[in-house]
Amino acid sequence: MKIAHFLSALGLLLTQNLYSQAPVSAEKHQLSIRKAKELIRLDGTLDESAWQEAQIAKDFFQNFPADTSLGNLKSEIRVTFDQNFLYIGAVLYQAQADYITTSLKRDFQSGTSDVFAVNIDPFSDKLNGFHFAVSPFNVQREGLIDNGANLTTDWDNKWYSEIQNHTDHWVVEIAIPFKTLRYRQTSGQNAWRINFVRFGLKQNEASTWAPVPRAFLPVNLAFTGALIWEDAPPQPGANVSFIPYVIGRTEKDFEFKIPTENKLNIGGDAKIAITPSLNLDLTLNPDFSQVDVDRQITNLSRFELFFPERRQFFLENEDLFGRFGFPDTRPFFSRRVGLTNGSIRKVTTEGDTVSVTRNLNVPIKAGMRLSGKLDKNWRIGLLNMQTGQVSALNQGPANYTTAVVQRKMFERSAFSAVFVNKENFSVNDQEKIQHNAGAYNRVAGLEYNLFSKDNKWEGEFYYHRSFSGKQKNDDAQSAAAFLGYFTQKWNVFSGIQYVGRDYRAEVGFVPRAGQFSMFNSTRYNIYPKKESWAKKVNVSGFNFDNNVTYNAPGYNLTDRSHQLGYFMEFPGNSSLELQVGQDYTYLFFPFDPTNSGGETLPEGAEFTYHTANLSYTSDFRKPFSYEINVGTGQYFNGNIFRVNGELVYRLQPYGVFALTYAYNDIHLPSPYNSASFWLIGPRTELSFSRSLFFSTFLQYNTQVNNVNINSRLQWRFRPVSDLFLVYTDNYFTDQFFQGPLVKNRALVLKMTYWLNL
Repeated sequence: MKIAHFLSALGLLLTQNLYSQAPVSAEKHQLSIRKAKELIRLDGTLDESAWQEAQIAKDFFQNFPADTSLGNLKSEIRVTFDQNFLYIGAVLYQAQADYITTSLKRDFQSGTSDVFAVNIDPFSDKLNGFHFAVSPFNVQREGLIDNGANLTTDWDNKWYSEIQNHTDHWVVEIAIPFKTLRYRQTSGQNAWRINFVRFGLKQNEASTWAPVPRAFLPVNLAFTGALIWEDAPPQPGANVSFIPYVIGRTEKDFEFKIPTENKLNIGGDAKIAITPSLNLDLTLNPDFSQVDVDRQITNLSRFELFFPERRQFFLENEDLFGRFGFPDTRPFFSRRVGLTNGSIRKVTTEGDTVSVTRNLNVPIKAGMRLSGKLDKNWRIGLLNMQTGQVSALNQGPANYTTAVVQRKMFERSAFSAVFVNKENFSVNDQEKIQHNAGAYNRVAGLEYNLFSKDNKWEGEFYYHRSFSGKQKNDDAQSAAAFLGYFTQKWNVFSGIQYVGRDYRAEVGFVPRAGQFSMFNSTRYNIYPKKESWAKKVNVSGFNFDNNVTYNAPGYNLTDRSHQLGYFMEFPGNSSLELQVGQDYTYLFFPFDPTNSGGETLPEGAEFTYHTANLSYTSDFRKPFSYEINVGTGQYFNGNIFRVNGELVYRLQPYGVFALTYAYNDIHLPSPYNSASFWLIGPRTELSFSRSLFFSTFLQYNTQVNNVNINSRLQWRFRPVSDLFLVYTDNYFTDQFFQGPLVKNRALVLKMTYWLNL
């Protein structure tokens, strides 16, 4: 699609967005809240007079599998507050015998448990909000909502809930400290946006108080009701928290006979509310030993693979820093800070110097993040991190800065500016740190994110430019446009992207520079009309994806992909999908398709190949469920067969036993390598209570000749305060069943404590 088409469509959408927003108090779905005159005791009984006098939100509307009737699960919601807490009380009708949950572990995934949830938008901007959810077993989940519909559950904070279970219903009582929320008290009547959500897995139903069309998820803030404060919420006060940690660590490298290293360390974080809606986070000598290990995948790509961030400090308000650009052109990617993959020199006990290629931790000395709202329309973000030197990598310290300003426009859109800077330092012969004036990398950019009032139109348009010292900057720019239209029947989007050959984002994720690409996707949903079919099939339909990539500046075709599929989705998150495709690849550099170090296909070679894939996911509501994906077809100048998936057994409510698997069998003609790769990952996650959890994850990966074992015991002894015991082991796969040969192992004991001032 040409840029002119995008600009024309953008003009129409901007005009559409100019219609004024109706006041929150004029919403059809309204719920009044008044201050409680007596102490609310959190016990799950709703027997205080404030609950009896409160207005009731009921008559929930179905969101899934249909959106044309009231929900089958009845709900009655009340709200009240006092000087310290916002209270939510709910009577939720559901037979106790029908409860489904994965485990008692906090922050459970969506779709894995029966749940009652509340989405709160204190600034009524329909873009940013808070999410609190609880299961019938009183397992909690909290998260932040950004971009109107994206939920991240990596945010942790204090709130409280109690539940009483009865034969045909359960009652939940929630207390959310006003210090946990970010809002402003205004003169006159205060009004927030709010919605309540029910998920019943056995009933195959999602329902909401304010109706949400089934084309959108219930978390979507475009579809919310009004919370009208008859009495103003309390004026937000000071909010300061310290989260210190202490850690003991012992580790040994058996592969290179490195002596055992024992370490004791301390550090911590601080959270300071500069204003009720603007937060300052500080970290000193941070440690992330308790973070889950990366889920490995077999790498058959010509380019770098993306692994998500899992470290808590970088995850809160991630949308302000890490969502600029497209998924393959992020100017800021937090894993570039404090993590690297490189060859490190070590000295063995025999005095030999060896080089080891590993995922390595670069020490972070300190960092700060200022993020939040200045008012209803303006958001800002400022992140600065300082790393230390790694002598074995011959790597000096570095400073990382990301600055963001965002302005809400029209109903739900936003215009943003971003600046990312990396400054490198070196260590001279006198062990003094000195600044390298020319060793820097910077990216500056502008971006417009479009969300229409009815949420049917979505778009993203950006322009970024990089500046690098001692490197060419002739074509150091990246620009793109994306526009999507989403309705109940049609999901259609299209985009174009340009990445200059000199574009460098050292703190970002840009696996491929020097390219111009176009992509299109169309999905058509067919909903059954007959009631007999609707009980068996939620939705079926077709999808078509098309991607074309040219090199830049030559504009010669390098990659093309066409994928046509048919899908069916059934109750219980069960699904079936068949997909056929055609791919074309032109090699601009030599490449071994097995990534196993064999003979490479020559530069200039081109290939057209056809593939077919079949996938099935079983009913998650049953104690045993599984997923299987099978693919076969041509692969460069040979053939490939692959199968992957997962087996899961749910021992309700104590946890899951799972096994992920992936097998790739590649056959290429001589003299090129043929290879078979196994990736097997058994996983156990157990919840002994709502505060004691144990998990073990093993990854057997023949492509990288490594077996990784990661075990973690977590005891949450107070709200947001934890004790972790983490054990990590690495072995060689080629000797694992012949008497395992250990590469390295480590044992970590860490305690964190959340202290409010």
